[in-house]
Amino acid sequence: MRYSGKYKVHPGVRARDLPALMELYELNYIQLRRLVPDINAIQDDSVSRVHGALNLYLTVSERSKYTTTFHLSYQFNDKDGDFPAPDLVVRMYHDAQVAEVISRGRRRGRREAEYDRFQHRYDIDTKWQVNRFLHKWLGYCLHQGHAFSPAREQLAEVLRSIEDEQALSLES
Repeated sequence: MRYSGKYKVHPGVRARDLPALMELYELNYIQLRRLVPDINAIQDDSVSRVHGALNLYLTVSERSKYTTTFHLSYQFNDKDGDFPAPDLVVRMYHDAQVAEVISRGRRRGRREAEYDRFQHRYDIDTKWQVNRFLHKWLGYCLHQGHAFSPAREQLAEVLRSIEDEQALSLES
């Protein structure tokens, strides 16, 4: 471990410098590929449902050969209606195999965006914090069993239709 001069580096904790930030981007990409193995095959609006966990929503806003941009969030409801939280906009760079948070929107009790990389210039420490949150949240989602895949979506649809048929047969 090197001492960066700005931050005291403890054993097992990297300095918040550019190489460490790039490593975090790489780790986020790896976790996103586990969560969404084939980003090109999923629908633009997808939901991962796991029993006993909040539904995880993924909405693809832009697809190109080298990048994919999408929203990742839970849905909450308060007195003002439904809102996504933490409402992260993430861009995956497929050629470089990195992923970064482009913006972080609403949090509980707040409806305005807090972080928007296109509107402001942020220092490495701020980028580190936002992307570290993504890293920890992705780990949590994967631990719960969340995943987005066409096969899983088709299975969920088939199971719902079977449940609907069984409910109709019981009613008649």
